[in-house]
Amino acid sequence: MSELAPYQPSTAPAAYDPATLAVLAAMEQAAEEHLDAIRPHNTKRGYENDWKLWEEFHGWLAERTSHELPLTAVTKGTLVGFVVWLDTVKLAAPASIDRRITGVTVTARSLGVEVPKQATVAARQALKPLKADPDRIARGRGKAPAATPEQLRQMYAAAPAGLAGLRDRALWLVAFGIAGRSAEVAALRVDGIKHVSEGLDVHVPSVKQRPPRDVVVAYGKNPDTCPVRAWLTWKAAAGLTTGPAFRPVSIHGHLGSEGLSPTGCQEVISRSAERAGVAVRLTGHSMRAGFITTSRKAGKREEKIRAQSGHAANSPVFWGYIQEADRWVDAASDDIGL
Repeated sequence: MSELAPYQPSTAPAAYDPATLAVLAAMEQAAEEHLDAIRPHNTKRGYENDWKLWEEFHGWLAERTSHELPLTAVTKGTLVGFVVWLDTVKLAAPASIDRRITGVTVTARSLGVEVPKQATVAARQALKPLKADPDRIARGRGKAPAATPEQLRQMYAAAPAGLAGLRDRALWLVAFGIAGRSAEVAALRVDGIKHVSEGLDVHVPSVKQRPPRDVVVAYGKNPDTCPVRAWLTWKAAAGLTTGPAFRPVSIHGHLGSEGLSPTGCQEVISRSAERAGVAVRLTGHSMRAGFITTSRKAGKREEKIRAQSGHAANSPVFWGYIQEADRWVDAASDDIGL
């Protein structure tokens, strides 16, 4: 019996006729809509934030090249440059950079951009040695450093001009004032922040099944670190009357309608601290930790501080902050005759 010859396809099919192309195009569109519909909300928000970072990278690049590239230019050069920027400028962890590559690629393709395979392959090749660096892997882990009023003043002075700078100042100062988690800051609504004679009466919505709380934020003595003045200035400049309290601002100064994500709020804080040359890397949680330690050092009662932060009475995290703030109060080595 003779050996069967391997299967050889017939000649390549001719170009599709218009009717076939129309059906294929409709199915492509239907597939994209279906995938978008089943994609988790958090993933969508993550992709939106990845694209905002892509926009920020393009703005940074334009400052150095004096030429603004289109956002649709997703090439080997721009994607590898994005990886390097995230690593050296944003100090992002390798895992975060990996997710950003995916978010930018998926978003670009949804906009009809042809992203060459060599671009994503090259970006992940650039990422590979970063994933082997223990210091880079540890970025973003561990206890967040507590922000101090002095650091907030540094950040205030270094904030950019325009609407984005006003948003940034209001965001981190309000986050500090309410001892808010990033998810809580992202959930704040304009109509939930009421201006009263003493300052702000703030409704902090429920997030991640934590109970909501109502807190008050008093006027600060220093205008540069006053959450009340910063909020009122941002609200007036942005023309906010309802909806999310903190929103994206494009590099051209255009205000978005959707609220910033929790990750977006964290990045505003980290980016602002980096711009100001703050010696430690502040994160979204730094505002919360900073409020607790600063308030305690000022002699505020534990129950008052807990009411502001929303910690449970037996929270080991809360008591850890209190112990940190009390380290030098009546220190055992102080005034013992040395």
